Amino acid sequence: MKLNIAVLPGDGIGPEIIAQAMKAVKAVCVKYNHELTSTEALVGATAIDAVGNPYPDETHTLCMQSDAVLFGAIGSPKYDNDPSAKVRPEQGLLAMRKKLGLYANIRPVTTFPSLLHQSPLRSELVDGVDFMCIRELTGGMYFGRPQGRSEDGNTAYDTCVYTREEIERIVRLAYEYAGKRRKKVTIVDKANVLATSRLWRQVAQEIEKEYPAIETEYMFVDNAAMRLIQWPKSFDVLVTENMFGDILTDEASVITGSLGMLPSASIGIHTSVFEPIHGSYPQAAGKNIANPLATILSAALMFEYAFGLMQEGEIIRNAVTASMAAGMVTEDIAQGTTPHSTSAVGDWIADYILK
Repeated sequence: MKLNIAVLPGDGIGPEIIAQAMKAVKAVCVKYNHELTSTEALVGATAIDAVGNPYPDETHTLCMQSDAVLFGAIGSPKYDNDPSAKVRPEQGLLAMRKKLGLYANIRPVTTFPSLLHQSPLRSELVDGVDFMCIRELTGGMYFGRPQGRSEDGNTAYDTCVYTREEIERIVRLAYEYAGKRRKKVTIVDKANVLATSRLWRQVAQEIEKEYPAIETEYMFVDNAAMRLIQWPKSFDVLVTENMFGDILTDEASVITGSLGMLPSASIGIHTSVFEPIHGSYPQAAGKNIANPLATILSAALMFEYAFGLMQEGEIIRNAVTASMAAGMVTEDIAQGTTPHSTSAVGDWIADYILK
């Protein structure tokens, strides 16, 4: 099979972790005789520094011409600490989502037996956790207009906007995934306060009738935040709007014990983007200590969601699980064992795949 992917390393540890994911991708392609074409492009702070645009036209063209995008991370202290900066790296991420039509961010949250002791929750609460967060990505507060500040700078305003079409698209996707899992959907909103949430609930209640075999529950976002801590195993597929999803998925990510372990897929109209959920971690950049496993697991999602190659995705996950069992991990999860470098972990996993 011919696989054509765009590779966007981005900022901070992005280039290092992407390099390890590409080792796994290339190993899989060798093992299963796939023809791989991969092309790198600029995004984020590195793109601003080079051409003044966090998501250059050349990068967008490459993404549009590719079957999938493997993406590292965006963010730089240079821009975080400059309140007067007119262009920021994160604007590149928002532009990429909008232009590629990346309407759904999918984050599987699963626990690993060897990491249960690192979770802030008791082992009995998190052992066996396996749910999926689906976050709407192109609407809501992050894209609503008008947005800005008053002339004197003392008042700021944002607008949350959603259309029926945007809600229907993401809710139907949630039901489709739930149908392949444990057949339960949790719709998260704030319908007791927000007009947009009331539209979400109205549309979801209409769609719910089309899926009688799937259990549906509705939950206010504050209750969902508590439930994620009190009873995370109660969730199967959780779907919500952009800002709520941003917050809840970050909360859910710590259940596993390490941000460095969670992959994500952003499903799009034109192409799809696969990336770890952690940030650019600039403090570790260039030190060869960053955990590449979330990015490698994102590559596994890429094989499955972009190309329908389930066996290829499974062998990557098996390699990651084996690396953890063997203690071949970076310092963030190497409790009681000798930590290994980012590149050493990538080499080990690629070798495991090729066995």
